[in-house]
Amino acid sequence: MSDNFTAVAPLDALKTGKMLRVSLAEQNILLANVDGEVYAVEDMCSHEDASLYNGALKGRCVECPLHGSHFDLKTGEPQQEPATEAIKTFNVKIADEQIWVQL
Repeated sequence: MSDNFTAVAPLDALKTGKMLRVSLAEQNILLANVDGEVYAVEDMCSHEDASLYNGALKGRCVECPLHGSHFDLKTGEPQQEPATEAIKTFNVKIADEQIWVQL
């Protein structure tokens, strides 16, 4: 696949309502399946060094396990304090039963 997309996981490895952590280019990326829509964001809270993979999905947000900040998986924007800075988001494509992420 072109445009710098890289296959990171088979689609069937990420069930609806679940999260998966993958590494790409020495970076941990959190994949989340919300109602069949797959999102990819950096796997680190912008407030504290905490893996969002250890948090919980709350609708289209992921909740940080450390202080409870919520981040919108589509925009990366914090929805709840104490975080005030967005996390990075990545473009996702589904093709050939694979999840592809663009860095």
